[in-house]
Amino acid sequence: MAPLGVGLLALATAGARPAQGFFIGLVAGWAYFGPLLSWSGIYVGAFPWFALATLQALYLGVIGLACALLQRQRLRSPGSPPAIRPLLVALVWVAGEWLRGHTPFGGFPWGRLAFSQADSPFARLAALGGAPAVTFGVALAGAALAACAVAAGVRLSAAVAATRAPQADASTPARPATWRAVGAGALALGALVAPLAIPIPTGVDPATPTGNIVAIQGDVPQAGLEFNAQRRAVLDNHARVTREAAAQIEQSGAPRPDLVLWPENASDIDPLVNADAAGVIRGAVAAIGAPTIVGAVLVVSEQNVSNTSLLYLPDGAIADTYSKLRPVPFAEYIPYRSFFRMFSDKVDLVTRDFLPGDRVGLFRVPRAGGGEVAVGINICFEVAIDDVVRDSVAQGANLIAVQTNNATFGFTDESVQQLAISRIRAIEHGRAVVHISNVGVSALIMPDGTPHQETSLFTPAILSGALPLRTEPTIATRVGSWLEWAACAVVTALLVARVLAGRRRPRTRGAGGGDDDPPAPTTPQNSVQQGAL
Repeated sequence: MAPLGVGLLALATAGARPAQGFFIGLVAGWAYFGPLLSWSGIYVGAFPWFALATLQALYLGVIGLACALLQRQRLRSPGSPPAIRPLLVALVWVAGEWLRGHTPFGGFPWGRLAFSQADSPFARLAALGGAPAVTFGVALAGAALAACAVAAGVRLSAAVAATRAPQADASTPARPATWRAVGAGALALGALVAPLAIPIPTGVDPATPTGNIVAIQGDVPQAGLEFNAQRRAVLDNHARVTREAAAQIEQSGAPRPDLVLWPENASDIDPLVNADAAGVIRGAVAAIGAPTIVGAVLVVSEQNVSNTSLLYLPDGAIADTYSKLRPVPFAEYIPYRSFFRMFSDKVDLVTRDFLPGDRVGLFRVPRAGGGEVAVGINICFEVAIDDVVRDSVAQGANLIAVQTNNATFGFTDESVQQLAISRIRAIEHGRAVVHISNVGVSALIMPDGTPHQETSLFTPAILSGALPLRTEPTIATRVGSWLEWAACAVVTALLVARVLAGRRRPRTRGAGGGDDDPPAPTTPQNSVQQGAL
């Protein structure tokens, strides 16, 4: 459905004035982000949800404005190739998502077109250019479908006009529209089919080493913002399920795992200062006899804490730590707290601000059989941030871990949306992904994006399997964010040129009733040219 949504927006903004384009995009944005982000207000009320959805819809309004400006310019160039407008629309979407993902307060990249495509052929584009390439492919296909529809409509209008004026030769005006419809249709078909030809690693190559991985979904006593009100119960749950996993391994005679992963917030009691919590964790790690990554909240000061992953060795020593690089604004810290308190006292639900870490999350864990599990750590929302995931892979990660806490979103689709992001990351970097939540949905994901052992919400679960430890980088890992930067540069240059050209052009009152409107078509020939794509 995503290409159709883009196509409808392209149709609605074609020929529209900039203000109209912005309003169309804003309405489309609310229709999209309103339902998508409904989980954000489930326990804190409607205002945070409304504010977040409206902010994100404003960015879609900007996309609509840019589409209106650039498509309007192409209407003045009837001889342009049929692929130009779809390409412009696709570039606008990539640039718009970059802007939304970086502003304000670091951005909110959730809900990108790419993240809706985990089960579609477009997902394969992630191996070439990451999430931006997937967005580009989806937007290109949708805009090309729109271009095809418009050209076909112009062709039909010319044919109808010819029947009403049989003395006129309608073949000449109809022919360009026919070829433009064919060209746009071919572009749309190519955009839909081409991704199927992109090879992606499946991870089943016998030459690829594997790591025996266990992930623990311990569950929490209750859903909602007070999920950790019984912090010791949450910790005990994960320790108990880990001991159960150890017993299963012992009974089956299977080898010890190379790595065990607990989710984010598995221990909201700081084990570095609380000896009791430290003892519970060390006991569970010793029972399973494998290096274990534990998600914990560490006390930094009276006002600050950190969201940290701790690598425990079987002897109980902590070998490495990683603190979340990108804490989530208004969830893990409150920017300009006194200002935003004027709008909602819910800001004080965040009693202590989380501080950001200062290095890439990469743990190197030796394997018993030789080699290592080099695991890139991503805590919760970080999986949606391109460079956080990419940097750990670029530094040598052969496995990606996503530790997350979904208890604060209840039985909503938030966890499913996040799992879809992890699946795109697997394809993007050609790495297996361990997506482990404290309450679900958790899964082990192969490098081709296929999830295995998906868990149910709010149930304890043990995930285990041999995951490929690939080291070869994908094209997307190598090229980084070049597609986004190129799209931003091209769109910015075209918009500036369009604005400057509009200022130089004498202002006229067109048939559309507004300044700078394109002249109204007066003949079938003009009608064909004005509608050409």
